[in-house]
Amino acid sequence: MVIKNVIPPVLAAALAALVFSGSAMSDEHEVEKQADQALVILTNGSLQTQGMAMILSNAMQQQGTRVHILLCDASGDLAVEGYESAEAINTPPSNPAGRVKPEAILSMLQEKGANVDVCAIYLPNSEYDKEDLLDGVGVATPEAIAQMMTDPAIPVYSF
Repeated sequence: MVIKNVIPPVLAAALAALVFSGSAMSDEHEVEKQADQALVILTNGSLQTQGMAMILSNAMQQQGTRVHILLCDASGDLAVEGYESAEAINTPPSNPAGRVKPEAILSMLQEKGANVDVCAIYLPNSEYDKEDLLDGVGVATPEAIAQMMTDPAIPVYSF
């Protein structure tokens, strides 16, 4: 009689632990699936905002996220061949790079596989043409960006 009273709670606890750990793994797998891609929309002309967006994009990329970067308004200039920011920014103390320019980080992200596009309205509202863009930089279509923005598996970050 004593054994019957002890075993069921032990088995129940073991089963609960097994079920809990299984659901935790499913949640972790779902998070990994969602973290597979990210859309970073950068519109701000501020040097520090551009730099931080690039630094965070780099951190996501280093963690295995496929990064898509959409550059609009003043940030579109980062994708123009020969563009140079007025000055470099200091990176966080944890980053040994020291002082860098946002366009240098953007180039590094692109070299490591990030997709970079300018907004569909950037070129028609600037002095630049598609030929002025860095190699590999595209012009986003509203349909493609809207598809990414509405995909619940792709987080969107806007700066």
